[in-house]
Amino acid sequence: MSTSMHAAFRQAEKAKALDEVPVGAVLVCDGDIIARAHNLVMMRKDPTAHAEILVIQEGALALDTIFLSNCDLYVTLEPCAMCAQAIAFARVRRLYFGAYDPKGGGIDHGARIFSQKTCHHIPEVYGGILESKCSSILINFFKNKRTLNAPK
Repeated sequence: MSTSMHAAFRQAEKAKALDEVPVGAVLVCDGDIIARAHNLVMMRKDPTAHAEILVIQEGALALDTIFLSNCDLYVTLEPCAMCAQAIAFARVRRLYFGAYDPKGGGIDHGARIFSQKTCHHIPEVYGGILESKCSSILINFFKNKRTLNAPK
């Protein structure tokens, strides 16, 4: 499990190097990583280009199916409501995430997508995996942004 989360974290580092919000994700099926992605919102000028959406798309293509029911998703940040709904639609078996997101999360915070009776598929969810490492890359990213954009 931590090997996959470390792989997701490496994707977050790639996002950070591109000045994207450092969130990374990997999709694991039968013990193998079949898809890797990180946020590309700014680069693609696409507000839906979250790591989770991109990794689900890549995984669905790799497996030639829309249902990822034998797959586990590892992501460095609690998915937002949009990504949580995509995870439900893709029927991902298990979701593992690193940092909790009290402001934008859609699992344990905010919309709590998987708690809604309208949610047609609920994966097993495990939060707080490598939480301090996953939190600190985000905290430092935004701290640097505020420092760079501070009035002089």
